[in-house]
Amino acid sequence: MISYSLLPSLTNTLDAIFRPCYSLPFRKNRQFVGRVTILEALEKKFFTEQSETVALVGLGGIGKTQVALQFAYSVKASKHEYSIFWVAALSEASFEKAYAELAHKLGVKKSKEDEQIKDLVHDHLCSERAGKWLLIVDNADDMEVLIGSNGKHGIYRYLPKSESGRVVFTTRSREVAVAVAGSDIIDLQEMTQEEAAAFVEISLTRKELLQDEATTVELLQELTYLPLAIAQAAAYLNQNQISVRKYLALLRGTEQSKVSLLSRGFHDRTRYEGSQNAVATTWLVSFAQIQRSDKAAASILGFVSCIEPKAIPRSILPEVESEEEMEHAIGTLRGYAFMAQRGDEMFDMHSLVHIATWLWLESEGLIEQTTIDAIRHIEKTFPPRDRTRRENWRGYVPHGLRILNRIRKRTLADEDYSRLASEHELASAYLDDRRIKEAITIFDHVVAVQKRTLVKEDHDRLTSEHELARAYLDDRRIKEAIEIFEHVVAVQKRTLVDEDHDRLASEHELASAYLKDGRIKEAIEIFEHVVAIRKRTLVDEDHSRLASEHELARAYLDSEMVEEAIQLLEHVVAVEEDLFEKDDPDRLVSLDLLMDAYTRLESGSGHD
Repeated sequence: MISYSLLPSLTNTLDAIFRPCYSLPFRKNRQFVGRVTILEALEKKFFTEQSETVALVGLGGIGKTQVALQFAYSVKASKHEYSIFWVAALSEASFEKAYAELAHKLGVKKSKEDEQIKDLVHDHLCSERAGKWLLIVDNADDMEVLIGSNGKHGIYRYLPKSESGRVVFTTRSREVAVAVAGSDIIDLQEMTQEEAAAFVEISLTRKELLQDEATTVELLQELTYLPLAIAQAAAYLNQNQISVRKYLALLRGTEQSKVSLLSRGFHDRTRYEGSQNAVATTWLVSFAQIQRSDKAAASILGFVSCIEPKAIPRSILPEVESEEEMEHAIGTLRGYAFMAQRGDEMFDMHSLVHIATWLWLESEGLIEQTTIDAIRHIEKTFPPRDRTRRENWRGYVPHGLRILNRIRKRTLADEDYSRLASEHELASAYLDDRRIKEAITIFDHVVAVQKRTLVKEDHDRLTSEHELARAYLDDRRIKEAIEIFEHVVAVQKRTLVDEDHDRLASEHELASAYLKDGRIKEAIEIFEHVVAIRKRTLVDEDHSRLASEHELARAYLDSEMVEEAIQLLEHVVAVEEDLFEKDDPDRLVSLDLLMDAYTRLESGSGHD
């Protein structure tokens, strides 16, 4: 029978054993807003589904630490039986420091000299006397730190496991998340527009800056609703007392201005001392981890930093040894939330990560080689400009332009073959996409360089001159186009046989230029020559043959040779009827021209 005189002593003993203990590195964040859905998901995972471990995974700067901190204080307020502990897993040193502080809080001490504090804390938390607890393992981004390597144990060995315990991992790495939590993973995305607006409002000292709501929304969109970027912007606005519109203008200014703005650090009481607070540098550690552990992913990361960050075709990515290695590399970049997939064959890189990657390459002295490799890869993979691959090369155009804009400022010389070849391909794509002025600007440069460095008969020079003349023709600079085409055709007549495809293409274009210039007889003479050869050498359905026959028919009509035009056009329309869809533009143009020819014949135009 228990003596009642012993009850006070027993109660004190139980209180000593189960009194909750709190070890948190930061005070509650009074500027925390939103994230209700994520906090509810954590609550449900731990206290409804009874999960013991959950990984909160997301891009660096997305707010994982702040969500974990908010959750910790929420548990502290609502579940008084829970102790709450926090360890930083940035490195082995930060983990050991956190465990030493935790041991002091828990009253865990060595009884022997050879005992390790990490083991003692682990054993205590695994025991019943620890009671219920919540442990946050923050910034568990590095698999080597977590799991270990080369026979050395990682910190995971010292993390407690208990039915009474709950563990939250925050990590940028999906590989880490899967390793520690299996399927119990919660993805943290950017803030919603409403959350971002509330966050910037609570962060600013001068609330009147937000009166221009439209500009504020634009700024938040430019910052991709990333909490760290918003915090950095608010700190800059508070310190420099400029308007939101002015900050937005700086952000949208030159690349140098944008990098400078996003590289500025700021004091943040809710982040670790010594951590990278600036948006442009917060991912440097992750880049280094990728470079160390996944060379293929690092190669793709470097290449993508040279091109546009949006609408990246899978086919444009650098080749790796196998399809599996490509999938793994893409998975690594997606795992860090650096790239997102849309559909099966298209990717986007986070725009702020795109800037940070370039900054990282610069700091590593890799800019020049990465850019050279990228330009050579683009030159090799740029799709042909035929109608069957029109969408492919159209998708490559902005990426080619991005690289060319970079190399004009640095790296490859004007005369570099790879640079000229890529500029030629890009300008041709512009021309076929009816971006004529842009095409002419690039072709003018390419031809000027090739005239200085290549002989008249050089194939590359002739090809560029041909394309420049084609661009002039589309820009209605007919006399200039004719002058170049006449030169090209003259050289090709000396060096190429009648049936050569390039020669026939130039003769076709010269005839088209003559036709636009009203030199109809000269146009007909060349077109008849081209059509005769293409009839001999090409099938009826060949696109270039149909184009020449169509243009010859048009020349006949301009010369009032209506019956000859009808004969040709009936053949062209019959072939295109089987070859093209009903609404195909080329087919419709041929039909219209044939109808026009019939009308002229009925009205008596043309000779008998």
